[in-house]
Amino acid sequence: MTIDVQTIADLGPDDRVAFFDRDAGIESVRGDVREIVERVRKEGDVAVREFTSEFDGVEVGNLEITDDCERAYDEIDDGIRDAIETAAANVREFHEAQLPEDWQREFDTGRELGRRFRPIERVGVYVPGGSAAYPSSAIMGVVPAVVAGVNHVSVVTPPADDLNPVTLAAIHAAGADAVFSVGGAQAISGLAYGTETITRVQKIVGPGNKWVTAAKADVRGDVEIDFLAGPSEVVVVADESADPKLVAAELVAQAEHDPNASVVAVTDDEDTADAVAAAVDEQAGAREREDVIRDALANDASGVLCARSMSEAILFTEEYAPEHLAIIAEDDESLLARIDSAGSVFLGPNTPVAAGDYASGTNHVLPTNGGAHVTGGLAVETFLRSTTVQRLSGEGLADLGETITTLAEAEGLEAHAESVRARLDQREDDAEQ
Repeated sequence: MTIDVQTIADLGPDDRVAFFDRDAGIESVRGDVREIVERVRKEGDVAVREFTSEFDGVEVGNLEITDDCERAYDEIDDGIRDAIETAAANVREFHEAQLPEDWQREFDTGRELGRRFRPIERVGVYVPGGSAAYPSSAIMGVVPAVVAGVNHVSVVTPPADDLNPVTLAAIHAAGADAVFSVGGAQAISGLAYGTETITRVQKIVGPGNKWVTAAKADVRGDVEIDFLAGPSEVVVVADESADPKLVAAELVAQAEHDPNASVVAVTDDEDTADAVAAAVDEQAGAREREDVIRDALANDASGVLCARSMSEAILFTEEYAPEHLAIIAEDDESLLARIDSAGSVFLGPNTPVAAGDYASGTNHVLPTNGGAHVTGGLAVETFLRSTTVQRLSGEGLADLGETITTLAEAEGLEAHAESVRARLDQREDDAEQ
């Protein structure tokens, strides 16, 4: 059998660690990554070219390939271009619905408060390459930034002797301002600190391998990042009404990403668990990336789990906090209401995770490794900063005066208190005249 069937109640301490203490696997490369980051920071394009030759085996001419992206968009197959535009339009529409409005209102007499939102000026988006091309990641990273109003969006994507034209076309369609043929830790450092060619940014977003993730961890503090994402994850919660073949298809689809992917099905029905495991084995053998899939299925953080009740299944899922959560059950909405921690949720038998990966409109750049306990996926607000605004009338300040001065003096900040009293004294003087 390709994937184990286990009982949640029988999971031992090591099993629970494998499921719940997942990580991005970056510790083994952090030392090497730090050296790469520092050299690019100090030497700029020279270091970028050297590392590109060493790690990618490519001698890059022009690091900037913005014009190549436009040409690729014009030259690709019409059907692929239409698919890119449809996906981008749906992602754009969903993210436009997230745009917050500035507001300002009076809370009581003389106390007017508000909030306004402004985009970050310069953002960098990492679009992965390597064993598979990810034009969808270009759309997911760039479109929300453009919708938010970011002034300059730079994209970095790993070089190749023959760059994938679909990825390049998607970067252009998404609306990137500048595109650079550089990947790995050197790309992250280039974005964080700038080089002679690469524009320095204020925030870096987008998924990548452990070298990219380690570099994001290293530059964090000098530049903002979205989050530290690891290999793909999915949890499928299923009851006895679920079609085991559909559940298996979700596990196999996520396993296709990476041998370190974590794919889990949770059900309260033993027959369903056995049928899912059998279907996974059958489907894995029919896929082109079978070797990758079977490695992921053999991962200690992958499995088909049988719960004593749906409540136990829900408790497991909440503790796991999956990147992707699919619920294939008769009462999917009520089950979802009991789960707070998930990156993106897919309800019902007709909503494959692949829909969100590509074209439904939601974002597929999502927290992994339990990150959904504390954060959400990439969204318009990722690229916005907020400012609070306030205005007090003389009467409003007078109403708050004693509260402010009392607290200021309790903290030993006499000047704070006096800044209030000066205004209140002036108000009294004006009233007497």
